[in-house]
Amino acid sequence: MRKAEINRKTGETDVALSLDLDGAGKNDISTGVGFLDHMLTLLAVHGRFDLTVRCAGDTHVDAHHSVEDVGICLGQALKSALGDRAGICRYCDVTVPMDEALVLAAVDVSGRGYLGFELPIPAQKIGEFDSELVEEFFMALTREAGITLHIRYMAGRNSHHIAEAAFKAAARALRGAVRVDPALMGAVPSSKGVL
Repeated sequence: MRKAEINRKTGETDVALSLDLDGAGKNDISTGVGFLDHMLTLLAVHGRFDLTVRCAGDTHVDAHHSVEDVGICLGQALKSALGDRAGICRYCDVTVPMDEALVLAAVDVSGRGYLGFELPIPAQKIGEFDSELVEEFFMALTREAGITLHIRYMAGRNSHHIAEAAFKAAARALRGAVRVDPALMGAVPSSKGVL
């Protein structure tokens, strides 16, 4: 079973997260940051991951610590659930439209954490959410999961649509990359024999 549970408690946040890579997109998410809840719901639904997240954070300061720590926990859960990464497809890229917005995400479940992020978001805030936190979330996720993720803006004017397209594209690319490929017969998808 490709599942993981992560608990992280700091002086700024208290996060409990569970992830099932072979789920159906069921989710129960409450982070205290409404826009993050919305984006994590999209990640679960479009990734077909079962995801539960509880976060109590210092949102009276701002949303930064909650967003980053949830990204850290999700990355740790992804890494744990993948185990030795044997038999997975490893690579996937997806381009997602969201009305006028168009965003590409490409993933390599490589063991190497890297974020290539070229996603200009016009507005500094999406509702009460600082738009720069989209990058912070994905940076924490990629670093902790040990995956390479490139997110590229291709079109768009509406900040909400651009961010939403990015999360949907990342979710669908992750879904494809972590999928088990029966043709590999459990082999690690690398000429080195290890990821």
